[in-house]
Amino acid sequence: MADSIAPLFPTAVIVQQGRVLDFIDGRTQRVETPEEYVRQEILKSLVREYDYPKSDVAVEFALRLGSRKPRADIVIFEEDEGHEQSNAYIIVECKEKKVKATDKKEGVGQLQSYMAACPNAIYGMWTNGLERFCYRKLESRGKIRFEEIPDLPSFGQTEEDAERPQFEQLKPASSDALLFAFRRCHNYIAGNQGLQKPQAFWELLKLIFAKIHDERESSEVQFYAAANERNSLNGQLKVKRRIEELFNAVKADYPAIFQTNDVVALNPTVLSYIVSQLQMYSLLESDVDVKGHAYEEIVGSNLRGDRGEFFTPRNICEMAVNMLDPREGQTILDPACGTGGFLISAMNHVIEKIRASEREKWKGDLARAEAKIPARIAKFAGNSIIGLDFNPELVKATKMNMVMNNDGAGGLFQANSLASPATWEEKLRKRSLIGNVDLIFTNPPFGSKIPIDEPSILEQYDLGHSWTYSASQDKWVKGSSVQKSQPPEILFIERCVKFLKPGIGRVAMVLPDGILGSPGLGYVRDWILRHTRILASIDLHADTFQPNVSVQTSVLILQKKTAEEIAIETAADAMNDYPVFMALASHVGHDKRGNKTYVRDKRGNEIVQETEETIREYESGKPVYKKQKTFQKVVDDNTIQIAQAFRKWLSEQS
Repeated sequence: MADSIAPLFPTAVIVQQGRVLDFIDGRTQRVETPEEYVRQEILKSLVREYDYPKSDVAVEFALRLGSRKPRADIVIFEEDEGHEQSNAYIIVECKEKKVKATDKKEGVGQLQSYMAACPNAIYGMWTNGLERFCYRKLESRGKIRFEEIPDLPSFGQTEEDAERPQFEQLKPASSDALLFAFRRCHNYIAGNQGLQKPQAFWELLKLIFAKIHDERESSEVQFYAAANERNSLNGQLKVKRRIEELFNAVKADYPAIFQTNDVVALNPTVLSYIVSQLQMYSLLESDVDVKGHAYEEIVGSNLRGDRGEFFTPRNICEMAVNMLDPREGQTILDPACGTGGFLISAMNHVIEKIRASEREKWKGDLARAEAKIPARIAKFAGNSIIGLDFNPELVKATKMNMVMNNDGAGGLFQANSLASPATWEEKLRKRSLIGNVDLIFTNPPFGSKIPIDEPSILEQYDLGHSWTYSASQDKWVKGSSVQKSQPPEILFIERCVKFLKPGIGRVAMVLPDGILGSPGLGYVRDWILRHTRILASIDLHADTFQPNVSVQTSVLILQKKTAEEIAIETAADAMNDYPVFMALASHVGHDKRGNKTYVRDKRGNEIVQETEETIREYESGKPVYKKQKTFQKVVDDNTIQIAQAFRKWLSEQS
């Protein structure tokens, strides 16, 4: 079905195989190399985050150094001045990640030689995507020296402004900029503090919390490290003291995440560097997908467990959420929430509805609309979003992810979802989840290697008992004995259905295909058919969870029947017929190595589409929304089309 739905490509451009469209001129097709990937990401950042006009930016600009004419990767010129070497203001050198900053030919020395050859080039940046160094050129008595600084100034920003950022100057991260920053910080902590990578992750987590607290609560930016502070012990200690004060406030706000004796365990030098790498961003205003991609990669590389845990790709989360279309007032649950992908997608889906509602209510008066939005979001996120997970470290990391994505962390609990609710902590028991949940989105852990063999758990479930098939009656019959063990995904099916409100509660669940087709699991399918109405079955591509795990899965959408409906069908010894939506997610946006895949024409060339983005800027301290056009490759992904087709199909059934 869904495979036949073709996307539309307005203002499409064809990009040849092995080429990438230059972000600045939108025409030049450059060879797609690891170095070019870094350069294009930095170009996006300089325009979108630092606000430099594309007209002032040159790519591969030829410099004159004596008899040589090397090409600088990126040169930014003085505003409205000609593209001449004498007008160069900022120079940026980009390398692939295997090139080190200390490399004699291509390291920071190369950048500094270019800056020295340009009389008015004040600032420079060297990066390989993992490391990033910014410099200011100083001249005294005919001698040139380079001072390392935390960041480049934004367009029109003074040196004084760049030293201590103001809240209105913080930039939402775009594209992979935040991913670069998180990787850089994580690797720097591991390499310079002597910590293992998981320990480094938790230290980075503390600082992200402190950064978000600063954005939410401080009247002036406290999360910063000025260049002069980074270069002296006294200055580094000032930075450490500011961050410690922020973290103390964080501990008071989130006692379920941090202990009272937790401290930021980074030495002042390392701490100052990490702060300098994050201080320019507004984490709260950064795009959800940008934050999600960056955060989940770091989490995944450190907390991936051995209990059948594998994180659901963002597009699958969004497909499921768009299919069930959550709204305010509904209770939304993920009983195996992992890093919170489903919950964050659901939460932000509703938040966008809240924003649109307030903007419509106030007829475009953004200031009045923005003033009303936070209270509605806080009420919804605090009351309606609930997540459970057995892994306490994942719960802690998920709370961080939720805080970074508009909060909702108060509804996250460490608990065994399959155990009796009587064993859960009091706050969770008070939620009275059994029979009271509107929507469930989940990807439970599955596999025979992590069986549930505790009799006290198995005996709670119909599907924890033995079943036999009666050929004479042509049906499955539940026995009185409890099975020795069951894979967790089978019990999760029954638990999720029991969580739902009768007649209206719906669940979107990722399940292994064996449940849908294995002859020996006919009793599971029979149980599903007797207790739920199957709304949809989406067959996911074999590469969906690659490169992390190879497993063939489907997304099943179920609606819980009422006790009356079940009783009527049982008495009639027959179940009602009804239509079921079925689709094949044959394109999921990446291959088995995890590399993104893009829509191509018949000759194999990639298609690039002009898109319009809404960006938020501040004018006189007030938020202003502006449209910005850009070219982007069209990701080869039909999951959102499937969700749209399902919504249309569902509306036609009523």
